[in-house]
Amino acid sequence: MIPEPYRIKMVEPIHLLPRNVREEKIENTGFNLFGLRSEEVFIDMLSDSGTGAMSTQQWSALMMGDESYAGSASFYRMKESIADVMGFPYVLPTHQGRAAENVLHSALIKEHDVVPGNSHFDTTKAHIEFRKAHAIDCTIDEAFDPDNLFPFKGNLNLEKLRAALTEYVPQKRVPFVLVTVTCNSAGGQPVSMENMRGVKQLCDEFKVTLFVDAARYAENCKFIQMRETGYASKSSATIAREFFSYADGCTMSSKKDALVNIGGFIAMRDEELYRQCSIYGILFEGFVTYGGMSGRDMETLAVGLKEGIDDEYLEHRLAQTKYLSDLLTEAGVPHVKPAGGHAIYVDALKVLPNIPREHFPAQTLGVEIYIEAGVRGVEIGAVLADRDPVTRENRYPRLELLRLCLPRRTFTSNHLEWVAEGLHNVMRRSSFIRGLQITYEPPILRHFTTKFVRV
Repeated sequence: MIPEPYRIKMVEPIHLLPRNVREEKIENTGFNLFGLRSEEVFIDMLSDSGTGAMSTQQWSALMMGDESYAGSASFYRMKESIADVMGFPYVLPTHQGRAAENVLHSALIKEHDVVPGNSHFDTTKAHIEFRKAHAIDCTIDEAFDPDNLFPFKGNLNLEKLRAALTEYVPQKRVPFVLVTVTCNSAGGQPVSMENMRGVKQLCDEFKVTLFVDAARYAENCKFIQMRETGYASKSSATIAREFFSYADGCTMSSKKDALVNIGGFIAMRDEELYRQCSIYGILFEGFVTYGGMSGRDMETLAVGLKEGIDDEYLEHRLAQTKYLSDLLTEAGVPHVKPAGGHAIYVDALKVLPNIPREHFPAQTLGVEIYIEAGVRGVEIGAVLADRDPVTRENRYPRLELLRLCLPRRTFTSNHLEWVAEGLHNVMRRSSFIRGLQITYEPPILRHFTTKFVRV
């Protein structure tokens, strides 16, 4: 693996608690990894959202923050950076990605609508279903085979998308099509430029708006450069401008590929849609030139958005994720291949084959790797998939995964080797591991606060 394209200037101590203490801590949370305190975790791979390290340039920019309630200079610097990278002229800041979804969906989605896309993530689907609308998954079938090495497993199946548009557009039930890059729920897998063009052509044919969930757009563009014919000689920044040229707008959790600890935005081309969204942005987030963000956070976003599309940084970023994938392959730990951009997704059904779906094998695996090695991941399976909003039955997705995220510019190779060894040790005692059952759950987005007991 190539060396880090940075040097460490400041460190944060982490500590490995004794195993018996880890067992006590996780049981006290109701076996929910979100309930652990950060100091109880040795290597935190719960999320890559807002957990990375900022650069010296970002820390310097923070001091330039203009905290004016209206007309902040920091907003206009952020807006200019977004226009440079993505090409969208209208921008509404929000405090994070799900807030951007809330604003956009409030303006566009009504009851009984459908939103076709590629494996909508949990907050996206929750915002859609909260409005009594429906998410239609049009992801290609290759995405659901962890061992399939197809290079763009985040792609939409254009035949499925056409079928959805043919059925629902005449009923005026499609407010927009959503392309998520990279596709988190499918294993952090990228969408090809060819596929994006195909989606755009269908949206133009049916006169439907096309939005991108751009949380990890830079990683997606680097994958296009590495894997798609005709793009090897183009910079990731150039690829990004082409990719976004096919979209009418995007939402973004800037806590991912903009390399900041908090923040998000909606960006778009249409002035009238901007006006509609502004109503909800002011209502939910704040005035249009701060939208739930401080001036200093907008300054760091303006810098981080450009740092995040730098090819040297992205080369190391994707190489680091692949390194963990290679370690797991060597250790015989089944996981989604090829490696995604921001995380490794361990196949819990294969690691814990004796645990039935109703006892939540991916959640169980997350508990066990914490007990084994002090590593915190997150379940991407039946708990996250939640219950059907009509029948209230558990939804069992085709894959039951434990996601191990890599915060940006944070961990070294030694950390990743510790993680791989811990997973290997869990596999060695898999036949003795018991599953979980739910004792409490909220009505929506249950995985954050659900409580379990051992079966």
